[in-house]
Amino acid sequence: MDKDRKLIFAGNWKMNKTVAEALDLVHDLSLELANIREVDIVVCPPFTALSEVSKAILDSNFRLGAQNMSEHSYGAYTGEIAAGMLKEFSTRYVILGHSERRQYQKESDALIAQKVLAAHAASLKPIVCVGETLAEREGGRTNSVLETQVNGCLSGLSKEQMEETIIAYEPVWAIGTGKTATAGQAQEAHAFIRGLIGKLFDETVARRVRIQYGGSVKPSNARELMSQPDVDGALVGGASLEARSFTDIIKNSI
Repeated sequence: MDKDRKLIFAGNWKMNKTVAEALDLVHDLSLELANIREVDIVVCPPFTALSEVSKAILDSNFRLGAQNMSEHSYGAYTGEIAAGMLKEFSTRYVILGHSERRQYQKESDALIAQKVLAAHAASLKPIVCVGETLAEREGGRTNSVLETQVNGCLSGLSKEQMEETIIAYEPVWAIGTGKTATAGQAQEAHAFIRGLIGKLFDETVARRVRIQYGGSVKPSNARELMSQPDVDGALVGGASLEARSFTDIIKNSI
């Protein structure tokens, strides 16, 4: 697929996979995707599997991502993971502000902004999630919610840091529900987000930033979604837990 920006596909395994299961999955993915160079491929296992998965994908075309990190550096923050700890495993990306963390851990845009800055300080590329709930969409507040989240989460970034940041648009109502935004709905939201980035930074930066779609991406709808001009890949949840479905999403998008 001929796109201005290189597509990026990230598998968010969430709180799934033991270490052994994680290694089985990356082994199976490697058999299918080892020669794919047209897109960036990121796997985001749970913290407990980062070390072994890192070793397994060494010298491959896969990149390692984490699912969260602390806004703090090292110190007395029980249960937290610092960016420097992620770097020990050659982690390149980190998902921040996922809707599940906003919902269950009550993460705010201000907190996510701190994490984004901390990630850049450690040379990690943040994947910053934004998206509206069903009630917000049905209430006609999609754009205002996206504007608040984008402005809040990207506060304080330089233009250079923004270009190294990936945005993931996740309509919350489509995550794990089997519902999917239509290609038109996804494009509309992505174009709106890109416009916000243009206002915050400039048009050149906005054109360079990659915006993923996340929300029940499947092999059957991947190509139509990726064909939209402002959709630059996918943040894949449940479908990334099986090699066949994640592979087909990627291959169907090329």
